Amino acid sequence: MVDRVDTAIFVRTYFMDCMGCSYCHDSCCQYGADVEGDLMPRVMAHAEAIEQYVGVSRDRWFRGGCDVEWTADGEFPGGRQTRTSVEGGACVFRSRTARGCTLHSFALERGLDYHEVKPMVCSLFPVTFDYGLLHPSNEIEDRSLQCIDDGPSLYKGVRSEIAWYFGDALVAELDALEGTGSAPAPPALRGPPT
Repeated sequence: MVDRVDTAIFVRTYFMDCMGCSYCHDSCCQYGADVEGDLMPRVMAHAEAIEQYVGVSRDRWFRGGCDVEWTADGEFPGGRQTRTSVEGGACVFRSRTARGCTLHSFALERGLDYHEVKPMVCSLFPVTFDYGLLHPSNEIEDRSLQCIDDGPSLYKGVRSEIAWYFGDALVAELDALEGTGSAPAPPALRGPPT
């Protein structure tokens, strides 16, 4: 449930064309990702095929291995969340041979909706939510995202994902807010983090 929005999502920008990027090497995947509780049964329904596709056994996919460690979290679908594992400096599901998320490409190659197997925070990135607030991800705030300040607004980049997860009514409200001109001016550009 979202009941507030940080209007920085309308003014902060990022490259967005991940498949057209040749410089970041999916750096946004370096920490793994939060995984909503109701995603797990959908992923596990395809576990054998995903194992073969990803080349990593399912006992290495999530925090806690075979005994997945869950944290109660009412904001996530399913009322709980865990995290993907990190191996070799990146999320276990980041492709090691191409660009992007192997869960995403697995779904597309099999004619599945990627929302069925890909964590919602990955689809919404670089926008996130907590405590009812829709806002820029930490990588925007701390300026560690390599593709910051180049391209469309964060909101425009993930507008369809916000609609998927939070509904068309919220997107209509956000469209209206974006159109009011009440969004703040972008912060002064600073150099890359040191």
